[in-house]
Amino acid sequence: MVSDVRGLTRQFLEYLEIEKGRSVKTVENYQHYLERFLEHSPVKKPSDITETNVREFRTWLNRQKGVSGEMKRKTQNYYLIALRAFLKYLRKLEIPSLNPEKIELAKIGARDLDLITAAELDRLMKGPQGEELPALRDRAILELFFSTGLRVSELCALNNDLDLSRDEFSVRGKGEKVRVVFLSPAAKHAIKKYLDKRGDISDALFVGYGKGSRKKEPERLTTRSVERMVKQYAIKAGITRKVTPHVIRHSFATDLLENGADLRSVQALLGHANIATTQVYTHVTDKHLREVHSKFHGKRRA
Repeated sequence: MVSDVRGLTRQFLEYLEIEKGRSVKTVENYQHYLERFLEHSPVKKPSDITETNVREFRTWLNRQKGVSGEMKRKTQNYYLIALRAFLKYLRKLEIPSLNPEKIELAKIGARDLDLITAAELDRLMKGPQGEELPALRDRAILELFFSTGLRVSELCALNNDLDLSRDEFSVRGKGEKVRVVFLSPAAKHAIKKYLDKRGDISDALFVGYGKGSRKKEPERLTTRSVERMVKQYAIKAGITRKVTPHVIRHSFATDLLENGADLRSVQALLGHANIATTQVYTHVTDKHLREVHSKFHGKRRA
């Protein structure tokens, strides 16, 4: 049985990818975080991991330079989350080491959401003009983002076998978890127009139409290509702040909440494993509660 820390780390990363279904990018990130800890801390076996060397590692992280000055606490927490997950894996294997609960994450302020206004969203959605394939594709992508709240990686992985006679379809998200998302009439119409004009036999729902695409089978769009496309339409719409597919995902969630959806339902639609992740949107429900209070409170004393 593997007993050295580096061997167990490799085993843990394989476990994450194969058994837990984590993405290759997530596994690469965990590998980076754990390697930094092992480079800094003189540990050879699991029992060498102590509160002392974790505290020393945290102090070292706190003094590292980030993009703008000191490393942010949120970034420091990524290292600690990876280390804690590794320790939980060791406990699962009944290998003596530091109790993962001994590692507390640094407190960070409330996360600020990147949001655009309803008017800005409307201008963004109207960006793709004309009946050419690239415009039809881009209109379908934007409508699908806002209708479903898909992550950009989930959208790029879709195939062109969507059943448009139905208003819903299943998508495989983070951790290989499957959830149901729903198509608005606008999204269905946009996707149908795009697919009707397609003449290729690619399995991908969204493909590229760059230089040389007519000479060969078009390739599936990459997440980077979609991000660039969204950015270009945001600039065209006169939106000064940074707009990404994730910003449209935020708009999807806030639109639901503003119209009365409960947080648990939004959690399911977004594919969040933990309700705490969805609670970043409570500014919307807070606003609703303020309106309820203003409308209904203290009327008898008026």
